[in-house]
Amino acid sequence: MINQVTLVGRLTRDPELKRTQEGIPVTNVTLAVNRQYRNQKGEIDADFVQCTLWKKTAENTSQYCRKGTLIGITGRIQTRHYDNQEKKRIYVTEVVAESVRFLDRKKTEEFPVTVTKEELPF
Repeated sequence: MINQVTLVGRLTRDPELKRTQEGIPVTNVTLAVNRQYRNQKGEIDADFVQCTLWKKTAENTSQYCRKGTLIGITGRIQTRHYDNQEKKRIYVTEVVAESVRFLDRKKTEEFPVTVTKEELPF
């Protein structure tokens, strides 16, 4: 079976790093991915894809990326469901990231001067 996805898009908000009860870093981001065609008005529509990032990928993304940052994500599609407070079943489809590539060029002052090449997230 093959379950692999590659997306390139912009973050819709600043990533917020959280930790599970076990202390594992995680962040959930929404990626705005432009479609490959224009609609009837001549505009380019976008899809907003929910993505979950874990461990060092989550830490680096929350540290170095902000709303509007262009990133590439490779990962897998995962579905899950839960029952909300009204006992209604809610289905969620998301991309679980295996790797993230930062595609924007940033000003050097945004990165700490003491960071070595091995410490950079990309």
